[in-house]
Amino acid sequence: MKKFLSIVMIMVMAMSLAACGNSAKTSTTSNKESSVDDLKSVKDKGKLVVGITDFEPMDYKDESGKWIGFDADMAVKFAESLGVEVEFVEIEWDNKALELEAGSIDCVWNGMTLTDEVTSAMSCSNAYCNNAQIVILPKDKVDSYPDVESMKALNFAVEAGSAGEAQAKENGFNYTAVNNQASALMEVSAGTSDAAIIDSLMAAAMVGEGTSYENLTYTIGLNSEEYGVGFRKGSNLTEELNKFFKTCYDDGSMKEVASKYGVQAALAEQQ
Repeated sequence: MKKFLSIVMIMVMAMSLAACGNSAKTSTTSNKESSVDDLKSVKDKGKLVVGITDFEPMDYKDESGKWIGFDADMAVKFAESLGVEVEFVEIEWDNKALELEAGSIDCVWNGMTLTDEVTSAMSCSNAYCNNAQIVILPKDKVDSYPDVESMKALNFAVEAGSAGEAQAKENGFNYTAVNNQASALMEVSAGTSDAAIIDSLMAAAMVGEGTSYENLTYTIGLNSEEYGVGFRKGSNLTEELNKFFKTCYDDGSMKEVASKYGVQAALAEQQ
């Protein structure tokens, strides 16, 4: 049975909701932004196009090739609430903002960390999940690299344009940018990279006993962060999704999906 790190789904209540991962912000979309009626556009075309990558347990394919996962299932439910179908499009993560701007996707829903870069380029939903970037090492190498300073001698693999790449830069690591987090794990397993930096969620699902990477393990955490969903600047789908999240938390359906994928859901109390 797969093991998952315990995470917290942050379904913040009504007026106290903190937007885009920053408690100092009180609105997901600036009043200065022009309004974009993506809701009407999505309903007119009859589908919500969701940009994703292969990121277990958030978005990944089952044996039949169907996209599943916590984010994928929630995206399906959101589309159903709008009366439309969902279409998943696998994107290059480094190009996610460009894909939105070009109109090839309606949103980015893939365990996306709410970095300053993301929140400045997109209209973001309220944060719905706590996460961290963590270091992956071969099990037999862990004792040799107990802290960040010792790891500066290593060559890392990170997903291009990801929070993992940002942490590699911030900590002064030598790194190679690859297409996705799964490729970063493959690099370490094959010995072509010494270590990787990936999301704690993915690490818990894919690394260690009972997984495809039993020879690897996760070690130190480099930061703490939050996940959100990104839409075009000014999109009215942002607030629509915030309402949907609150409804799903209140009626228990979000917890059901979380339990299905080993993601621990809990209400974050707001003062």
